[in-house]
Amino acid sequence: MPVPTSPGGTAASARPSASPRVAIVTGGSRGIGRRTVGRLAADGYSVVVGYAGNQDEAEAAVKEAVTSGGRAIAVRADVADERAVAALFDAAEAEFGGVDVVVHAAGRMRLAPVAELDLAVLDDLHRTNIRGTFVVLQQAARRVRPGGAIVTFSTSVVGLAFPGYGAYAAGKGAVEALPLILARELRGRDVTSNTVAPGPTATDLFLDGKDEETIARLAAQPPLERLGTPADIAEVVAFLASPAGHWINGQVIRANGGIV
Repeated sequence: MPVPTSPGGTAASARPSASPRVAIVTGGSRGIGRRTVGRLAADGYSVVVGYAGNQDEAEAAVKEAVTSGGRAIAVRADVADERAVAALFDAAEAEFGGVDVVVHAAGRMRLAPVAELDLAVLDDLHRTNIRGTFVVLQQAARRVRPGGAIVTFSTSVVGLAFPGYGAYAAGKGAVEALPLILARELRGRDVTSNTVAPGPTATDLFLDGKDEETIARLAAQPPLERLGTPADIAEVVAFLASPAGHWINGQVIRANGGIV
């Protein structure tokens, strides 16, 4: 029996389900996004794994979702390209019948002091982290079904103000302006809008370029005395996406183990 496919993507499926909820997870091939894919699949969601370029990792995420008990496809899309994002949502609707949850986990990070940052890098970061978020939210606001949820990602660095994070934190500060505005714009739709702002979390994106001393110092900061894990953050997202979390709306959730 062939696995289902969709335009622009690779696919796989598990057991059929009568009418599972459907989630799109951008940045779903790595890190927090990938863990979120598996977590939602374990809850029975059909999941569309949005990815930027690494098809092998996206297909691995799909296989993990199927193993967790869900159904999944992978679709390539540049989140800052409105046509590609529209096609991503089209694929979800064609394959699974609609969209109930959108988790926008795609993002980029480059660190440098403000005085030294190449402005081309700044433009590149903001294209993905600000424009990309806005483009995904446009489609989510138009298409998420009643009872659904929209979850974007910021960072606790917006409040912690670590040196070197100026460009990244500035973009995420823009993201934090959106959840309450969008929640109010979605009045009467029964769709929630929230942002999760993780603290230091042990992903490849976070660990890249940091020495052991820096990692140990950051891990010691929370009262829980460890780095967060992708699983920690995926649990928060799964709650916000679920009926149990539906009364939380328009919020920025600082999931950082108690760093202030």
